[in-house]
Amino acid sequence: MTNPKLEVLTPENCQIIFIDQQPQMAFGVQSMDRQVLKNNTVALAKAAKAFSIPSIITTVETESFSGHTYPELLDVFPGKDILERSSMNSWDDQKVRDALAANGRKKVIVSGLWTEVCNNTFALCAMAEGGYEIYMVADASGGTSKEAHDYAMQRMIQAGVVPMTWQQVMLEWQRDWARKETYAAVMDIVREHSGAYGMGVDYAYTMVHKAPARAKSNHETLAPVPAK
Repeated sequence: MTNPKLEVLTPENCQIIFIDQQPQMAFGVQSMDRQVLKNNTVALAKAAKAFSIPSIITTVETESFSGHTYPELLDVFPGKDILERSSMNSWDDQKVRDALAANGRKKVIVSGLWTEVCNNTFALCAMAEGGYEIYMVADASGGTSKEAHDYAMQRMIQAGVVPMTWQQVMLEWQRDWARKETYAAVMDIVREHSGAYGMGVDYAYTMVHKAPARAKSNHETLAPVPAK
């Protein structure tokens, strides 16, 4: 294939990095609701875990400025090494470059703060110097203003970054509702994090399939409720 970006994301061809999902960085986000940002980031992390995607978490100036990674994100990856750095650009840190290389996958999904600083510089350098393909999760990243986020996304897109949303990433990994080994996990993530879509799944389970209310449904016996 001459254009690798025509390949859909699969659990076998990509890795993911969470950049500076820390409270002080989130305080500065003005491009979207911060609680929605956290919801989307944690949902993306749960999806990455469900599909066994090699995952990296990197932080900046944890003790002196930014605070610790969201506990909800850490709970998804208990015991995972956190790659602490001083540079705003994760690519400048040898630990990060080594971790990316060790995962052995050229497609890199990115969720981070802030879009116009840490995401932007990492993306441009990883493409230019590392030969990576960057897939930027726009709704699991945030900037200091809507303009800062939007123009940073435009700059990266012009440079070849692929823009995505967290749910798009997850459903591209799932691809087929017959993939039973991840179907239940995907439905649980949808029900907890996908707003109206999740409510629709709950409605279908309880009202159509007559599953018990307030209980986890037997996903293996229920017909799938596809995304719209």
